[in-house]
Amino acid sequence: MGYSKYKRWIKSLQTKSSLALLITAAALIELTAAVQYWYAKKGIREEVEQRAKSELKVKNLEIQNILTAVEVAVKNHTWEAEQLLAFPDSMYSVARRLAEQNDQIVGVGVTFLPNYYPQKGYWFEPYVKAEKGKPAEMSQLGSESHDYTKKDFFTIPMKSGEPYWSEPYLDTDGAREMVTTYSYPLRDKTGKVVAIMGADVSLDWLEELINASHIYPSSYNMMISRTGQLMVCPVESLIMRQSIQEVTAGMKDTTMRTINRDMMAGRSGQTAVTDDKGQKNYVFYAPIKGNTGWSMAVVCSDREIFYGLRQVGFNLLLLMLAGLGLMAYIIVRAIHSFNRLQAINAEKERIGSELRIANGIQMGMLPKIFPPYPDRDDMDIFGSLVPAKEVGGDLYDFYIRDEKLFFCIGDVSGKGVPASLVMAVTRSLFRTVSAHESNPGNIIRKMNEAMTEMNESCMFVTLFVGALDLPTGRLHYCNAGHCPPVIIGQKVMTLPVDTNIPVGFMADWKYSSQQVILDPQTSIFLYTDGLTEAENADEELFGIKRLMGVAQELFEKGKPEPEQTIKKMTEAVQRFVNGNEQSDDLTMLAIKYNKQIVSERLQQSITLTNDVNTVPKVNDFVEGIAQVLSITPSETMKLNLALEEAIVNIMTYAYPEGTRGYIDVEAHANEQRLMFIITDTGIPFDPTAHKEVDTFLSAEERPVGGLGIHMVRHLMDSINYERVNDTNVLKLIKNLTNNV
Repeated sequence: MGYSKYKRWIKSLQTKSSLALLITAAALIELTAAVQYWYAKKGIREEVEQRAKSELKVKNLEIQNILTAVEVAVKNHTWEAEQLLAFPDSMYSVARRLAEQNDQIVGVGVTFLPNYYPQKGYWFEPYVKAEKGKPAEMSQLGSESHDYTKKDFFTIPMKSGEPYWSEPYLDTDGAREMVTTYSYPLRDKTGKVVAIMGADVSLDWLEELINASHIYPSSYNMMISRTGQLMVCPVESLIMRQSIQEVTAGMKDTTMRTINRDMMAGRSGQTAVTDDKGQKNYVFYAPIKGNTGWSMAVVCSDREIFYGLRQVGFNLLLLMLAGLGLMAYIIVRAIHSFNRLQAINAEKERIGSELRIANGIQMGMLPKIFPPYPDRDDMDIFGSLVPAKEVGGDLYDFYIRDEKLFFCIGDVSGKGVPASLVMAVTRSLFRTVSAHESNPGNIIRKMNEAMTEMNESCMFVTLFVGALDLPTGRLHYCNAGHCPPVIIGQKVMTLPVDTNIPVGFMADWKYSSQQVILDPQTSIFLYTDGLTEAENADEELFGIKRLMGVAQELFEKGKPEPEQTIKKMTEAVQRFVNGNEQSDDLTMLAIKYNKQIVSERLQQSITLTNDVNTVPKVNDFVEGIAQVLSITPSETMKLNLALEEAIVNIMTYAYPEGTRGYIDVEAHANEQRLMFIITDTGIPFDPTAHKEVDTFLSAEERPVGGLGIHMVRHLMDSINYERVNDTNVLKLIKNLTNNV
């Protein structure tokens, strides 16, 4: 080894040794300081414990002395009251002497069993209120409005036969202040409890006594009743208005719940509790001796208890670590930064993975197969949703029930995961409610009631719900604060909408439903504000004017198909933003009503009165139709059964007993389908609103009703109900393909 290398080796070794020695010395100093600090803190904590226990003991004795004096005074007067039970009016004198001999007693009442003195009435409660410097007030409190037989100061000692301290309460009739009542049973000569002597003790002295002294300036004392009601606490507005369980229910540190249980159970103890601000407090608690059920606690702040110790320790550590602080800081920060970077990367990857999964789940909830109903020629629909983030708050949905196309589009306030959760709830509610409700106004109203009830995050949804009757083109709709849809039909226009608030704001809002008739080949274009509020680099908005311009271009080029409509809108907004980052979810839904006018093979009608004896005429009516259309006998029987069941349903429910009315039945048939149109002017009655019957249930378990419409649903290919101009219109449709 060369000299220079040897020298460098020695220097390196010395540096390492010095560093090791420095670190060892620093570690020993730190350890010594830590041990001293621990013992000092232990001594201070033990001193606080002794002072707190002493405080609890002193207060306990003071309260016990006062309550014992009351108990002794009441007991000393019970013998006199028992001797005078035969003289009801003498109870006023007994109560007055008792009230005037004890400063803590503000009133004394004697409550008797109902009708104990028939001449005194059902309720008899002689009561004396005594105030210093004022003559005693004597009154008979017992009455229907002051039914003492329902009060715990009467019922509990009457049942147990033992003295009882009541829960603190506001006596509005006798003492007219906050009191607790010491109740003592009075017995007749046979030993039966016939009355309760109750001494009302004012609680004004209690707060003054409890808060007369404190261990530290910021410490405080509190007292609760046997049920947890706050009798004394730092916040005066909470006294006897809330329980300790209610006040501490929102605390993150669950230790307080254990303290609550211990105090209400009459146990003593001490523990540390961290409040929601991160401040540590020590709680010492013990029960008040006797049978009051009261419990007292002393609360001291950790910060104040150890303030002096921390100041001394801080100064010492500052001096000892001044030389090593910078090096330790650099090492710790480097390690911390490295670990934090690793944690951030891992968390970022986890969140990204979860958001990708959430995006897949969210997109899976929306219709994504287009065209969704390839076998139908009366409508076409196409939808698109592009979230601004991994998950979004926009939604759209649609499905067909009873020859009605139910659809919706909505926009949840906010972005990201919270909005996506509300979106999922909204979509589920739409499916659930609309499954047995056809009026969009009622659908949104019920959704609003459900969402307002659970809307703790104060999020809302702008929503448009429509129900398009496919046989007639009648569109019922309700708009809850959403962008008005655009109609592309005879001309381009926005659909008139009423002013309704978004869903989730107010539970009792009355949502209005509107309706319009769509001509064949008319398109409805629905969108969220992510379209009109799309921004370019100059912070200009795409706006409704540009949207209507694109719609006008589509109109001028012919009746656009839904997919073409959304494609053109997407291209237009992408050209406008020109690569600018998307700031909001972009959702569009286009529906085209394609009702075709087909020549009819048959058109017949029959009119019946609401008399079940006219139902057999339906059989001849159906037989004639079957012959014209060459329908097989088995299918003819099904048609007859379905039609009869529907008509009997109308006679039963649309026309109440004793009313007379008519039922018109029309039959229309083309090459593809046969449709019966049944109309009546009875009361509104929607048979399709009845939930599906679970035929797997037993007769005892299954609710009454619904089997008739259940049978009609399964005999016909579809059913459809509308209320038009005060008339019930029920359509039963049967596809003729393979049925002839």
